[in-house]
Amino acid sequence: MSTYSIGIDLGTTNSAVSYFKLAEAEARGSAQTMLAIPQITSVGTVEEKLLLPSFLYLPNDQEFPAGSLALPWDKKRKDGVVGEFARSHGSKVPMRLVASAKSWLCHAGVDRLSAILPWQAPEDVRRVSPLDAAARYLAHLREAWDHQFKEDALAKQDVVLTVPASFDAAARDLTLKAAQQAGLPNITLIEEPQAAFYAWIEQMGEGFRKQVKPGDVVLVVDVGGGTTDFSLIAVTSKDGDVALTRVAVGDHILLGGDNMDLALAHTVNQRLAAEGKKLDPWQFSALTFACRQAKENMFADAKLKKSPLVVPGRSSSLVGGTIKAELSRDELTRVLTDGFFPKSAVTDLPQIARRTGLAQMALPYAQDAGVTRHLAAFLTRQARAMATARDAPVKVEGKTFVHPTAVLFNGGAFKATPLKDRVSEVLNDWLAADGGQPAKELEGAELDLAVARGAAYYGWVRHGHGLRIRGGTARAYYVGVETAMPAVPGMEPPVKALCVAPFGMEEGTHADVPPQEFGLVVGEHTRFRFFASSLRRDDRVGTMLEDVVGNDELEEVAPIETTLPAKAGNEGKLVPVNLQAVVTEIGTLELRCLEKGGPGKWKLELNVRMKE
Repeated sequence: MSTYSIGIDLGTTNSAVSYFKLAEAEARGSAQTMLAIPQITSVGTVEEKLLLPSFLYLPNDQEFPAGSLALPWDKKRKDGVVGEFARSHGSKVPMRLVASAKSWLCHAGVDRLSAILPWQAPEDVRRVSPLDAAARYLAHLREAWDHQFKEDALAKQDVVLTVPASFDAAARDLTLKAAQQAGLPNITLIEEPQAAFYAWIEQMGEGFRKQVKPGDVVLVVDVGGGTTDFSLIAVTSKDGDVALTRVAVGDHILLGGDNMDLALAHTVNQRLAAEGKKLDPWQFSALTFACRQAKENMFADAKLKKSPLVVPGRSSSLVGGTIKAELSRDELTRVLTDGFFPKSAVTDLPQIARRTGLAQMALPYAQDAGVTRHLAAFLTRQARAMATARDAPVKVEGKTFVHPTAVLFNGGAFKATPLKDRVSEVLNDWLAADGGQPAKELEGAELDLAVARGAAYYGWVRHGHGLRIRGGTARAYYVGVETAMPAVPGMEPPVKALCVAPFGMEEGTHADVPPQEFGLVVGEHTRFRFFASSLRRDDRVGTMLEDVVGNDELEEVAPIETTLPAKAGNEGKLVPVNLQAVVTEIGTLELRCLEKGGPGKWKLELNVRMKE
């Protein structure tokens, strides 16, 4: 039986663990129940820190003395370093550093189960898959917990793991697989913006009811190390009490602190190039890390006007080849505040840059760095969707975009007060121009720790305490159905989209797709296509969209490729089936195919958890 509710924030840049005794009758309030995580900080040195940097360094066999990478629970470790030392030492040897594994985990353009990281590392460098890297971080957290709580192994506790609200179904499924690989078989997922909101509720206690009231719409803006997430939470009344419903989440936007560090590095690099100092890729990676440290230092201390940057040389004389520069406060403000949070109108939507015929494979970063323009797109698209919905959760009549009444900021980027101020300024300008009232800021918990704390609090809520955010699936889900048509040279049959899980379908429920003539291919390798929509709120189970081509309300998610078992002689044949969709308690969508007039049963599983 579980003693604790454990919240794990598996972040792009940092990870953290918070815990909550399930026997507690009251919330923790301001008590800081965070796990102190032992990690190597320099060769032969282990320190405890509240944050575990999400970096993995893969040394060669002779790089460090025997035992110098030992951890309290593993004296002989030598196959990799996770945490603070991995980040700092890896900045000097970037070809052996695995970074942004969480972003790679959601990159559908690569094989996330193959050993591809460090990306573009030399052939002699050992590599790992994005799944393995995520599992290594989670395994380190499990080992750190088990070392301190020997009687309450983490694998036996209620563990709530956070994911970006915009993570697609495949990325969620891979996150669960990483947890299982790390020895954590019983996991519940929660969206990071919701976890941040839970942390705010816990921090405020019963006083939160004075901060938000029925009719309010809370916008959660979450800019972390790798992603930008938007969520809308509606405050309503149910049976005379306050109720909370997550009514919308944004699309996946690979835009965050990593992009900001790169932008700063490019700015400094241009200045160095003008001085005749040319950096190679290795040195540019070191400059990027130095810019990250300078950014964090200046945002932590408003009095700092500049911060030194040191890039190791590549000459035989390491000291003599060192390149020195500095990052000024003016550059920091101009590049980050104006570059990533520009003043814009709500009609200014993200720009898509023209691509060349060939592009180097890498992370699919957002082509437009303007977070405020992505926010405008989110609010205006959701207003259009809600305006045509039968039961709109938020009133949008006569409005150009959804009008938030309150804003909760989350993510390490907003440790910088100027960035928060800019978002509030731009949003309130939009509201004023559209006849609305200013949105107030909800003062959040410590930004680096809020998501982990909120996840642990949510685990406590699941045991019957506190107030739970409702919402069901944040997208409608569809399966692709091939249209029957005569063979035409050079033309593939059109693909229709059949709704199998409507927007807001609750966990633990099932729906029978109205009987239609469906044939299931069995006994040979088959590819099932799936689609999702955050805008089509009125589609019901069985709704058929005639053609997926050109439908900008649909987003194709990762397909399922499998071979369904068949009886002898049935291989490759179409078996008539009825369909039934089930959203399980842990947030997976099961599409069950039941043979008409026969005993055949087949199941396809797609992870769709968006709520918790």
